[in-house]
Amino acid sequence: MKYILFIGYLLSTSTTFSQPIRKVKITEVEEYVKNSDHPIVLNCWATWCAPCIEEIPYFMETVKKYSDQKVELLLVSLDFASSYPNKIQEQIKKKKFNATFFWLNETNADYFCPKIDPKWDGTLPSTLFINPKTGYRKFFGRPLTDRQIELEVKKLVGLLK
Repeated sequence: MKYILFIGYLLSTSTTFSQPIRKVKITEVEEYVKNSDHPIVLNCWATWCAPCIEEIPYFMETVKKYSDQKVELLLVSLDFASSYPNKIQEQIKKKKFNATFFWLNETNADYFCPKIDPKWDGTLPSTLFINPKTGYRKFFGRPLTDRQIELEVKKLVGLLK
């Protein structure tokens, strides 16, 4: 009986740390952002993108720092279908990423890129800082440093103009 309880405990704790990755279309991402009542840092990334993996911890640290402002980190994976969900989940677990996770189930960049930002050419990483309440919106189609992220989050929540 103790053995069964122990196995049950192990199974329940292993799933506690796995974060779900929601499979979405770009229209669902648009709706999610549009219906949000708080600031969002939407970062497009992929498991094979080294600069993406490098900057995600900076986003996590900064969002945590401004948690009282209810800033949400939304990581939108642009990985290939063969990576969903296992490879993406492995990377999230390995790097201890903490965010809301979407996997974009789209292949036509000419369609989905302009829906994130008209200037986006598909480069990864790319980040949209958006606050639906205030109308703040700023897009970056390149990697960001920890200082740049902090500056943009301050602007996002209205601490800087």
